[in-house]
Amino acid sequence: MTPKEKNYWLDTVQMPETDPSLWPPERVDVAVIGAGFTGLSAGRTLAKRGAKVAICEAETIGWGASSRNGGMVLTGMKLGVNKLISMYGREKAQQMYAASLESIECVEQIVREEKIDCNFSRCGHLEVACKQKHFDDYARQAELIAREFNHQLRVVPRSDLRSEIGSEIYSGGMVDETSAGVNPARYVAGLACAAQRAGTAIYEGTRVEKLERGSRNGCSGWQVSTSRGPVWARDVMVATSGYTSGATPALQKKIIPIGSYIIVTGVLPEALAQELSPHNRMIYDSKNYLYYYRLTPDRRMLFGGRAAFFPETEHTIRKSAEILRRGVVEVYPQLRETKVEYAWGGTLDFAFDIMPHAGRMEGMYFALGYAGHGVAMATYLGQRVAEFIATGKDENPYAGIPFPGAPLGLYNGNPWFLPLAGAWYKFLDWVS
Repeated sequence: MTPKEKNYWLDTVQMPETDPSLWPPERVDVAVIGAGFTGLSAGRTLAKRGAKVAICEAETIGWGASSRNGGMVLTGMKLGVNKLISMYGREKAQQMYAASLESIECVEQIVREEKIDCNFSRCGHLEVACKQKHFDDYARQAELIAREFNHQLRVVPRSDLRSEIGSEIYSGGMVDETSAGVNPARYVAGLACAAQRAGTAIYEGTRVEKLERGSRNGCSGWQVSTSRGPVWARDVMVATSGYTSGATPALQKKIIPIGSYIIVTGVLPEALAQELSPHNRMIYDSKNYLYYYRLTPDRRMLFGGRAAFFPETEHTIRKSAEILRRGVVEVYPQLRETKVEYAWGGTLDFAFDIMPHAGRMEGMYFALGYAGHGVAMATYLGQRVAEFIATGKDENPYAGIPFPGAPLGLYNGNPWFLPLAGAWYKFLDWVS
């Protein structure tokens, strides 16, 4: 059975409708580029504060990474805590880690307030160690995080790992009970409805092609040229993540679009699903070139990874589905005869320092660089940047940190170096 090259999550939801006959208004307070988690969270917050907001989306609501991900609402960041402390100092690292925990609360609060039916569950996450060396570091990490960040993790030795995962290939694990799981397509659909109820207007099929600073009636602002006509905006917020384009070249040069791919099996027997993941955790492994996986709410195994670094095409999806199929059987031999029913790809956004960034650049507001932690962090930073726009107070711990581009400026938005990066990370996984 050949899997459908289709996003499984989209088969579980009816996306909210927008009126294609309505054109963007001539003038708004804030123009937001992108109708994913970041843009919708920002639009909802701004509209609740009385701003006239137009979200311009080149495709459809949630079309990008916001509906294509694994639905993992994770604590922490891509970088380890030792690296965070060495880069930013203890106090700033503590603020960043606290923000990652607050981001989970942010998602949960929105789901509760807006009554979004998206299978949100505080099921926790499990990181599994691919090598003994990786597991040996878990105790040190847990002790450091407890001491410096007042957050508790639980280390699981290999002898007890069967209580957490039905696989024999790992050297141990580490559990964080704070993380959650969600159906991301239902969540982004609910977030869009919430933004619309607050008064935000969403314009699908409206690609932003150019931004120009200017002034009208003595007030500075932006001329936003879109595929459906011009919009004048007092402020602009960029929420395009891995799909950041030449319309914002300064940001495009700082973001690397990296492909991530997912397969989903048919529905599993209840006993088998319980064996594979007894606590229904969000699971990922300790490699750089990692696998991440979970049970869906209807008991399918979702299995993803960086099977190909390049963004999705028909070729990369098919090739990646084959790689991931071998990967899921390696982790779970019990699934050798289980059919894969869905396969798709999406594009993540990585900054060169592998950190999220949000704030203001060249007069425009932005939030991006989530590196696979976008469900929670995009929601949180969308809200924080919106509050910055509304009040002038920037209370986001990621504001003001260095936002590096490529060394020697050898990058213009075309990620020519991804095959080299992929080979390098595979080498690191081999030697670590």
